[in-house]
Amino acid sequence: MNHSTTIKSLEQPIPQLRDKHRLLSELARRRGFFWGSFEIYGGVSGFIDLGPLGTGLKREIEDAWRAFFLMRHGFVEISTPIITPERVLEASGHVQNFKDPMTECTNCHRRFRADQLIKESTGAETEGLDLDRLSTLLKQVKCPECGGILGLPQYFVNMFKTNIGPYGEDPAYTRPEAAQGIFVDFHRVLEVMREKFPLGIAQVGTVLRNEISPRQGPIRLREFTIMDFEIFFDPEKPECPYLEEVKDDKLFIVTEETRKKGRTDTTRITTAEALEKRLVKSPWMAYFMAQSTRFLSHLGINLQSQRFFEKLSSERAHYSAQTFDHEVKLDRWDWVEVAGFAYRTDYDLRSHMQATGIDLRVFKAYDSPIEKKVRTIRPNHEKIRQRLGADAGRIISLLAKEDLPRILQGKRPGDSIKIGAHEIPVEFFDTKEETVKEAGVKFLPHVVEPSFGVERLVYSTLEHNLRMKGERLILSLPFAIAPTQAVVYPLVNKNGLVEKAQGVYRSLLHGGLRVEYDDAGSIGRRYARADEAGIPLGITVDYDTMEDGSVTLRDRDSWNQIRVQIDDLKSTIDSIVSSGFPAKTG
Repeated sequence: MNHSTTIKSLEQPIPQLRDKHRLLSELARRRGFFWGSFEIYGGVSGFIDLGPLGTGLKREIEDAWRAFFLMRHGFVEISTPIITPERVLEASGHVQNFKDPMTECTNCHRRFRADQLIKESTGAETEGLDLDRLSTLLKQVKCPECGGILGLPQYFVNMFKTNIGPYGEDPAYTRPEAAQGIFVDFHRVLEVMREKFPLGIAQVGTVLRNEISPRQGPIRLREFTIMDFEIFFDPEKPECPYLEEVKDDKLFIVTEETRKKGRTDTTRITTAEALEKRLVKSPWMAYFMAQSTRFLSHLGINLQSQRFFEKLSSERAHYSAQTFDHEVKLDRWDWVEVAGFAYRTDYDLRSHMQATGIDLRVFKAYDSPIEKKVRTIRPNHEKIRQRLGADAGRIISLLAKEDLPRILQGKRPGDSIKIGAHEIPVEFFDTKEETVKEAGVKFLPHVVEPSFGVERLVYSTLEHNLRMKGERLILSLPFAIAPTQAVVYPLVNKNGLVEKAQGVYRSLLHGGLRVEYDDAGSIGRRYARADEAGIPLGITVDYDTMEDGSVTLRDRDSWNQIRVQIDDLKSTIDSIVSSGFPAKTG
């Protein structure tokens, strides 16, 4: 599609502007934001390449995310491997639970994700439905490729399986999320941070999910970048010290109760009210939901195009007590998740502690030691050794980390508790009352997780900043995240203008701006090229520059122009960033 076709399409009445994705995809290829991977080999669905501008925009979004969620709170970032041993993901529950329903066409044998195919074809909400219910709904749907009959759905584990070592002796998967690296490293990071608590740990990196049939361009990918962030806190002190900053911020929520009634009405409510009414269970969750709203607004996505969609209990991940998807409204795909907020309780740390026998609890000291009578329960080592033999040592070590009074509460003779793969009878525990002196107590932290998909944010940012002015397509990226913030042009490539323009370019570059130099084609064509690339400011060196040392400064969005002395250029740009471009003069 050439440029004239793009403009003509955008000039049609509003009902015809439904394929913004096609227009944006063409602009993205033309200007170097993104395109399909392996193009010269025909492409592979579920993968995209980011070009120079796309890589720049991705980097700026990641850095803005770090500023919003990490730096202002003193939280930390780590990096862990993409390849994850199978035993780690078995302990976390992913091997058992990270799967999607798949159906195969009985005619052409193409395979599809059953729940998404049903939703696309019928509009029915399908997330969390079991195979029997999906099988019934599939009878209403035909194969989108050939119109054939679809087979019965079955589960497909959508993690890429691999092996570590030349003989495949250590089975593994590529990580489907970055969070497990954080949980596995929690005790080490806590030690490095000198027991600072609450503790926030983040990871930004590549994850892989073997999607069954990705057919949504940059929205559903098999390989993408995730920004995972875990805040660990004391469940007995769940307060968030930053909540006052956002208590009046508005959240737009589709609640679980609303969804149970078959509706998707949005409740507009302040952060403080959402907590008071228990619509959001954790103060940390509410705080980061408000911060996420601010973050997306910083990317140029307005409040009316954002909402939080609460998951039903049947839809939530196995580790979650409450989940919200932060969704953005997109032209082709309607509401699309760009971030998820999960209250993971102590599920992950407890699972890894049970699997390894490593104590992942945090010690909380009392102001002064206290004496108290306690009912102590201790495992009878002799009985356990007689029953379990070689496994006894490991099980005894695990039992030492457990809150035995809690897990044995309500148990009767003949009952048992499960530790690892073993059932331990209650008769294998000795109980007595004794006085103990305690300096403190150990507890397992609870966790709230905000998790963001970077490529979806890149795409959403591009679409929500796409504009028309006259007959021109403009990408109105905010100055702070624009991959290129300014471009310097010599009016013509002669009479000393090139040397002067290159001097201005180097000066701005050394001043910390993301700036480019462009001397190819007419000045009008260069302006149009910069508008499509999302460059906020254009600086033109012309013949007047050679006389009085001033340049033309052009605004991308209004096309207004002012004359500025070269010596004042950097301070003028700083003023524009904070206060906006001056009205047109002259």
